[in-house]
Amino acid sequence: MPKSSALVTAAEISRLAGVTRATVSNWRRRHPDFPAPTGGTEASPAYDLAAVRSWLSGRGQLPTDSAADELRVALRAADDHGHQLPLRLLPLVLAVSRLPDDQVDALAELSDVRLGTRATELARSAADELPGTDDVPAFRADRADLLRALLTCVRRDGATVAAEVLADHDTEVTGASGGYHTPAPLAELMAALVAEPGSSYPLRVFDPACGAGSLLVAALGLGARELSGQDLVTVQAALAGVRLRVLDPSATSRLAAGDSLRADAFPQLTADAALCVPPYGDRDWGHAELAGDPRWLFGLPPRSESELAWAQHCLAHVKPGGPAVLLMPPATAERSAGRRLRAELLRKGALRAVVALPAGAATPLHVGLQLWLLCRPDPAESAPRTVLFVDPVEPASPPLARSASSVARATSSPLRAASSRSGSTSAGGGSTGGRSGIDWPSLRETVLDVWQRWRADPETFDGVPGIARAVPVIDLLDETVDLTPARHVRTAPAAAAPKELAETGSALLARLRATAAELTALTGGDGWSPAGEERQPWRSATVADLLRGNALTLLRAPATTRGLDDAATDPELTVQAGDVLLPELLRGGMSSGAGAGASAWVADDRDAGTPLGRHLILLRPDPERLDPWFLAGFLGADENVRSAATGSTIVRLDPRRLRVPLLPLVEQRRYGRAFQHLHDLRAAAELAGRLADESARTLGAGLTGGALLPPEPRDAS
Repeated sequence: MPKSSALVTAAEISRLAGVTRATVSNWRRRHPDFPAPTGGTEASPAYDLAAVRSWLSGRGQLPTDSAADELRVALRAADDHGHQLPLRLLPLVLAVSRLPDDQVDALAELSDVRLGTRATELARSAADELPGTDDVPAFRADRADLLRALLTCVRRDGATVAAEVLADHDTEVTGASGGYHTPAPLAELMAALVAEPGSSYPLRVFDPACGAGSLLVAALGLGARELSGQDLVTVQAALAGVRLRVLDPSATSRLAAGDSLRADAFPQLTADAALCVPPYGDRDWGHAELAGDPRWLFGLPPRSESELAWAQHCLAHVKPGGPAVLLMPPATAERSAGRRLRAELLRKGALRAVVALPAGAATPLHVGLQLWLLCRPDPAESAPRTVLFVDPVEPASPPLARSASSVARATSSPLRAASSRSGSTSAGGGSTGGRSGIDWPSLRETVLDVWQRWRADPETFDGVPGIARAVPVIDLLDETVDLTPARHVRTAPAAAAPKELAETGSALLARLRATAAELTALTGGDGWSPAGEERQPWRSATVADLLRGNALTLLRAPATTRGLDDAATDPELTVQAGDVLLPELLRGGMSSGAGAGASAWVADDRDAGTPLGRHLILLRPDPERLDPWFLAGFLGADENVRSAATGSTIVRLDPRRLRVPLLPLVEQRRYGRAFQHLHDLRAAAELAGRLADESARTLGAGLTGGALLPPEPRDAS
């Protein structure tokens, strides 16, 4: 029987061709020879892949193949009885990642039967290292196309990308969410918070709701050597295992599948530290059946307080004096049902700090989540008599350290501002709650600084006005036991004298007036002319084509912390003026609205000499052939970014699939000047917005705090 061709959806055709979904719809309507649907449904038709490839090739619309997309198509074409195929393939990914490239190539050249046999042997050799994969049935010869697609993806894009494609497919088929993905900047901050200043990083780290392993990966990068994790979704736990073993095969990683609260896979584990993003709002966590569980060191959590059950689960698995950091919804800090447990955490010295995060830091993106910093009480040590509250989100008292010039500096560096934007949203998709972006480096620096200063001497920590405050435990044990950071940070008295505050307000307003004038000037000039009755057709090339023609150089930073340290002294991986930079991970998903200047930007003299950061892609154009601003403008276009992004758990940009119009250098520079003008316009508007917000907050706080008087009304005449 002849082998049936794979089917692809319109969305997959758009990714394959590097165009938008709307373009595919136009092709279907306007071109009678576009392949007719051969499967799917009326609402979501599917097309024969071979016919689609032939049609695209005939029109010159078939760019360089994406190995990850090829694997997605092969998975959809496979007959996946029982939805277990991705889980069966994950051990093969791990085993293949350990083979030299020439052996992987030779494996792909085997006959269908021999490939199935060899792939089965490899998968079984690694099956006992991943949860839920210990019973791997033999791969049949009719899986050969899928196996070759998998080998190609591992070879070209790496084992982690291939594993993510498998996990995404499993989620698509089964509907299992696997919880929320933790963005890398947040995972790195959480992992850094369990470090002890002046000591080596905790060796044994535990995450009882590990998902795809983001927190464990961050801990591994900082020096953890024994990593244990469990997740309810088997394929997510297996994906975490692949990521950890690929990143550092010398580390010990133990992953398990199952419900951590009901079926703890590590009952005897005593870790040095715990990190966790627990499931939120789960009322079916086992309240009744776990009523007498010894993990409830501070009392039985109410049915509606599952997050407090996870907090105690983490504390039960760390050594005395061991830290635990959890990402919590804000309601956990103030719900009446959890008041008694919050009070016990305070009385016994287990709760050390609560840190407010801006909306958009992680999914759900519209909610400002909180970090709870806990410590298992040690009978041999006295617990601090204060709790640290940090709220760097919206300071109410006038922070004089953030003068008008400091607000201006926050937007002065395109590299800094764009780096903040690239890490401002979650891979789960959605908006950032209306915020322009999260300055992750600044947020990390602020949180770690006040945390370390408070730890050095909790009793004498004098706080940071509008940012952080140490509150005596006795003052928190009232009738509500409300641990919301804003409630305590914003009640701190303003440190500024009236005269000093008035001078700061005047300086902010003067800077705002100057910026507003600059913004007004940027909106002037000649109008923007229409290109004609119809849009201009572009003859374009992919970045992959430009790389082959030596018009571009593509660079990436090493993935590991150790590699980044080595790269910091590598001139090749140092940013130069004129480089074009893009984020590799799109944490806003496809609905983030990333556009020109937000997804790609041009480094200037202020950025020159900066080491290339993690998850950034650097494109260095030949200035005799490509204008950098022209390149950045087109690379950052919404439709271009969407067509080159893959994945749902982790949305990753494949820069080689981005397209650039083929224009003479003189014409490129004309477009480049326009894109640079738009960049300056956006930067001025962003700075004006920040200055306006800071001016209103500073002067408003002065009025309500009794430090300022309202201005005299102007003479109407």
